[in-house]
Amino acid sequence: MKRGSPTKKPTRRKRIALLLPAHNEQLILATTIHSAIVAGMNKRDIYVVDDNSSDDTLAIAQRELSPENVLSVARSGKARAVKQALVYFDIEKRYCWLHVADADSIFCPDYFKIYRKHLNSKDWSAAVGFVQSLGGNWIANYRSFSYTYGQHIFKRIQSWFGIIAVLPGPVTCFKTDIIKSLDFETESLTEDFDLTIQIHRKHLGRIRFIPEAVNFTQDPRTLKDFYDQTIRWQRGFFQGVRKYHIGLRPHIIDLGVGYQMSESVYYLCQLVIIMPLLVMVNRNWSLSLGLFLADYLAIVTLAVFSAIAAKRPIILATLTYFYVLRLFELMIFIQAFIEVMLLRRFKTVPVGWGTEGRRYEIATDDAKVTIQ
Repeated sequence: MKRGSPTKKPTRRKRIALLLPAHNEQLILATTIHSAIVAGMNKRDIYVVDDNSSDDTLAIAQRELSPENVLSVARSGKARAVKQALVYFDIEKRYCWLHVADADSIFCPDYFKIYRKHLNSKDWSAAVGFVQSLGGNWIANYRSFSYTYGQHIFKRIQSWFGIIAVLPGPVTCFKTDIIKSLDFETESLTEDFDLTIQIHRKHLGRIRFIPEAVNFTQDPRTLKDFYDQTIRWQRGFFQGVRKYHIGLRPHIIDLGVGYQMSESVYYLCQLVIIMPLLVMVNRNWSLSLGLFLADYLAIVTLAVFSAIAAKRPIILATLTYFYVLRLFELMIFIQAFIEVMLLRRFKTVPVGWGTEGRRYEIATDDAKVTIQ
C-alpha cells in the first residue's frame, strides 16, 4: 500500500502577545516596556508598531526590544497600524491571545499572570482589565474617581449581562481567532468602541471583565486636554451609534449603550431643566435643594467608596469641584450629539492620534511608587 507523505506537525501557538502601537511616545515607552516585563510578560512576546513618529520612539523601541519585534509604518492611525502589525508579526498563527495596550501603560505587578489565569473559557472572545489613572493633579483625581466606581460597579454589571460596550485602549485582550472577522478600517475616532460593537453585532463571543488586572494610564493635565480627549471620545461614541444603528436592533448591546446614553440625558435634565423648573413652578428652593442634597449624598457615598477601593484619599477632594467637571462633560456630550447625530459631521476621520502633546515622562522607579 502506498504511504502518503508525513503530515507536518502544526506549530503550537504561544499563550499571549503584547502589542504597543505608538506615535511620539519617547517620554514613556521605555517605562511601559519595563513595566510589562515586571508584570509577567516575556520580552520576546512584546511588540511595538511605530506609526511614523517624529521623535525617538522608534529608536527607543529598537533599543529595548529585538529588531524583529519592532515595526515602523507610514502614518496610518492606531487601528490601521495595529492591523499591519498583526500581519507583519504573524500574530494570529503564533499566539492564542493578543493584548493591545496604549504606550503610556503602567501595568500592576502580576498583571499578565492574572490575565493568563483567566483566559480559559472558549466562550470569551475578548477580555478587559481595570483602567486606573496614574493620579497627579485635580483632573487626574476626578478621572480616578470616575474610573473606580464606574468599573467596580457598572463594568461588573455589564460583564455579568454580557453588555460591555467599550474595549478600553490600555487593557484590551483579543482572542486571535476572531481577528479575521474584525474590520480595523473603522474610520472612527474611537476604534475601541467600534471594534467592541463589531464583536457584539457579529456574535463573536462574550467579553470578560478582569478587575484584578489593573493598568495605570496618563490622563490630561490641563482643561484643554481634558476637553480634547472627551470630545474625541464622545464624537467617536456617536459615530458608532449612528454607524451600527444602536437602539434600532433587538440586541442586548443596544440596551447597554442605550442605558449609558439615557443616564447622561437624565442627569443633564435633572441639573439643567428639572431643578430650575421646580423652582419656577413652586416659587421656592426647598424641593430643588432637597433633590440636590440627595444627589450630592449619593456622590459623597461613591467618593468614599472609590477612595477606599482605590486606596486614594485624595479622591475625596474632587467633591469640591465634581459638579463643575460633570456639567462640563455633559456640555461636551451635547456638542458631540449635535455635531454627529444632527449635523452629520465626522463621516470621515483624518488619520491621527488623540495623544498629541499629552504625554509626560515618568521614570520606572516612580512608576513603581505610583502603583503601590
